Amino acid sequence: MQQPREPQEIPPGCPAHGNVQLYGPSFGADPDSHYAQLRHFGLSAPVDIAPDVQVELVTSYDAALYVLQNPASFVRDSRRWNALGEGRVPADSPALPMMGYRPNALFSDGAAHARLRRAVTDSLATVNEHQLIRQTQQSANYLISQFSTDIRGQAELMAEYAQPLPLLVFSDLFGCPPEIGDRVIAGISGIFEGTPGADAVLGGALTELIALKRRRPTDDLTTRLMEHSAQLSDEEVLHQLVTLLSGGTAPLAAAIGTSSALYLGEDWQVGLPVEDAVSQTLWNYAPIANYAAHYPTHDVEIGGRVVRANDPVLISFAAANTDPKLTEHREQLSAKAHLAFGAGPHACPAKDPAFMIAVTAVETLLNQLLDVELRVPFKALTWAPSPWSRSLVTLPIRFTPRAVPQASGPSGPSAGQMPQQQTAASSPSSPSGSGPSRTNAGVAPQAKGGLFSRFLAWTRGE
Repeated sequence: MQQPREPQEIPPGCPAHGNVQLYGPSFGADPDSHYAQLRHFGLSAPVDIAPDVQVELVTSYDAALYVLQNPASFVRDSRRWNALGEGRVPADSPALPMMGYRPNALFSDGAAHARLRRAVTDSLATVNEHQLIRQTQQSANYLISQFSTDIRGQAELMAEYAQPLPLLVFSDLFGCPPEIGDRVIAGISGIFEGTPGADAVLGGALTELIALKRRRPTDDLTTRLMEHSAQLSDEEVLHQLVTLLSGGTAPLAAAIGTSSALYLGEDWQVGLPVEDAVSQTLWNYAPIANYAAHYPTHDVEIGGRVVRANDPVLISFAAANTDPKLTEHREQLSAKAHLAFGAGPHACPAKDPAFMIAVTAVETLLNQLLDVELRVPFKALTWAPSPWSRSLVTLPIRFTPRAVPQASGPSGPSAGQMPQQQTAASSPSSPSGSGPSRTNAGVAPQAKGGLFSRFLAWTRGE
């Protein structure tokens, strides 16, 4: 397939050059130029979201709202997907884990969707705001304690902070005991990294968690889902938990990383609050960049282009948010008018908690490491070459190291010490894979277990 060229070199709709490829290093290095190129086609354009997988990508803000808010004409059940049913999607395509059908609210329509979504939204509504902030601060303090005594005064913030933080918060919200929480984190992290067998690890851990909550219900999100009046089966509960994990943790990690980088970047205006950095991230660097596959129930026209019934239509949240037609009205729009959380009946049910977690994570970092700064300019940072997300590959920082901790461990969530100095990034169950082990004289032996076990041990001062 040909590499994308500059917009002025490709006549709109010219079949000689094939579809624009929305994946790989070229796309990752400069997605905005790809979106600009696609706008020459109109409100939407044909793209290859993966090798040999074509979709219609909506790049217009208004057209995106039209699709998202029109469930009668655009449904989410990917079992309708023409190319998949006709055997034209490669069995090992990276698009299948993202677009393939799962029995959850995300891929359901009508009454089935309403039932599953109600169970999720009602359960999320019971999460106490102040408790969530405390959980986020506690997780953040733990992770900062992992790297803050490094005598080099350096850390890689994506692997050591932004990526593991949401995993700790969600494991806590789910009410996971230590060993199950370790496997939940290992499973969902492995799925993101393409680790063979990760699906089975996550499924097995959540199955055990659900069985445990059947025997001993507690005050947590898993139990609330199970006790909801929608009467979800254990399988349905499992799939809603997977949706919350996959839809919450990776986008949150991206938002935390990008917001931190913006706030510490060379162009950030001193005095602006962290909330502005998170809002700017959601507008200009949408964590979920291209997703939300819809399937027209009949042949439809989008800005003069006809899309066949049951051919996938994806929303480019990234392109829609940066639609040039919004420029003159951007200042008049609400700060929440972006589409980073979607819109319509399938809009993210946890957008307010997600925003709160991101703000708290960045604020805690700034409060704990008062002189933290980027080791490279913001504009020199690299982005993951994925069509699905907009996430930094690495986020190198520097700071003044803390003194080596003398006590055996912290006594509360605000403590900034850790009885061992192996980073979360070096744990096999962490989302960053393997990383360098750091040791300092006088540091107590490492606690046993995976990331969540070590976190819980730290909270107990063990």
